[in-house]
Amino acid sequence: MKDFPLPVIPQRVSSVDAYRGFVMLLMMGEVLKFSQVAEALPASSFWAFLDYHQSHVSWVGCSLHDLIQPSFSFLVGVALPYSMASRASKQQNPGMMWFHTIRRSLILILLGIFLRSMHATQTNFTFEDTLTQIGLGYPILFALGFRSERTQWAALIAILLAYGIFFAAYPLPGPYFDWTETGTTQNWEHNLNGFAAHWNKNTNAAWAFDRWFMNLFPRETSFLYNGGGYSTLSFIPTLGTMILGLIAGKWLKNSKSSSALIKQFVFTAAILFVIAVTLNLMGINPIVKRIWTPAWTLFSGGWCFVLLAAFYFIVDVRDHKKWFFPLVVVGTNSIAAYLLAHTIDSFIDQSFRIHISPNYDLIFGQPYRSLVSGAIILLIEWWILYWMYRKKIFIKI
Repeated sequence: MKDFPLPVIPQRVSSVDAYRGFVMLLMMGEVLKFSQVAEALPASSFWAFLDYHQSHVSWVGCSLHDLIQPSFSFLVGVALPYSMASRASKQQNPGMMWFHTIRRSLILILLGIFLRSMHATQTNFTFEDTLTQIGLGYPILFALGFRSERTQWAALIAILLAYGIFFAAYPLPGPYFDWTETGTTQNWEHNLNGFAAHWNKNTNAAWAFDRWFMNLFPRETSFLYNGGGYSTLSFIPTLGTMILGLIAGKWLKNSKSSSALIKQFVFTAAILFVIAVTLNLMGINPIVKRIWTPAWTLFSGGWCFVLLAAFYFIVDVRDHKKWFFPLVVVGTNSIAAYLLAHTIDSFIDQSFRIHISPNYDLIFGQPYRSLVSGAIILLIEWWILYWMYRKKIFIKI
């Protein structure tokens, strides 16, 4: 009998796990609450700097914290070629793959709603969080996974152009516009002028859509606006971020030269930066994370390519995997890390206050209180993830 070669099962890429772990640790690190330290030490530029990069910018611009969600979305795209190859190696047909895709999409959407509903009096139907946004766009991303790179680039361009036109076509507030229903004011310092005003907070096309869509679900009071300016339809340009990740994942999976791959990542990042900054400076499209403008998709996508290139060079090319083991522990179990960060923070803190001391976090004084409690929460959450890693317990959707 003739022997046939077994299908090659793709291996995990350590740099991708390390990058994902870095992103998740930034999110989990919110418990350190640098803002409280900065407020207690107003003369310290060091803590003011850390506070800035642990917060979302008010509207136009970017902080390190603003790169968490695009990085997580980008890495979903990076992982898809490996996931599809793995399922194909297990002889799964397209129908089985589509079943898994739809199931995963629904779980992500429902999990996002569940986590946003914790401690609420009723289900909080909201669709702007990270998991839900990924879930809404994931089936389209999967469909594009079967297509050529040219088709994927074409889809990205079409999505961003259509989304930009959608905003540009929506009328600007008139002289009798009721600003009280937007959660902002006509003179808000971050409002944009001219053509860019089409992307102002809670006066844009996506906000108008949510005024209809969000009120289709049961809620205690009618939905008027999202306080942060976030919107459901941001999943469309978020899909663009995932497409960039999909393209990067294909390059990574098929690369035969590490130096050529890194140059390709950096060159792509440079092009994305130039286009995004040009659109922003010319007033054509601002770089706004909260509504995920097309310029933000390109700008944050550029940073994602840079970060992936950096992690790939240090972790895989230079083979410094041991340095990044703490990040890999988190990155290989990202869903578990996400759940821990959104569910047990207060439980850990209260347990220490009950069993150790109500003021256990004052050991270094009042200004550093949040650092002590946050560090303990982070260490315990990491220890749980490390235990799961050692036991090979990975939560997958």
